[in-house]
Amino acid sequence: MNPHVLHNKEKSRHDLFLGEELIGLADYVDVDGELQITHTEVNPEHQGNGYAAILVREALADIEANNLGKVWPVCPYVVKYMQKHPETLHLLSRELN
Repeated sequence: MNPHVLHNKEKSRHDLFLGEELIGLADYVDVDGELQITHTEVNPEHQGNGYAAILVREALADIEANNLGKVWPVCPYVVKYMQKHPETLHLLSRELN
């Protein structure tokens, strides 16, 4: 079963599904077009399988593809992901420290 990510605009987050089961999410707050990704989580029983990376990768891809705004990663996991994946840095609203 392949994981997939859907933008849940009503809840200001990206949801990660495995089949029809919601297994993770990435919350954001839109502050004048800057999407501040504040929190990511994967259900404990699904951790350690790379799902968090898939969630962040696909959330960032969706943000870019749909011109949802620039990104400011508040969540430490997203900061680390973007540092490890410099191809995502053009999405930043400002430089990482």
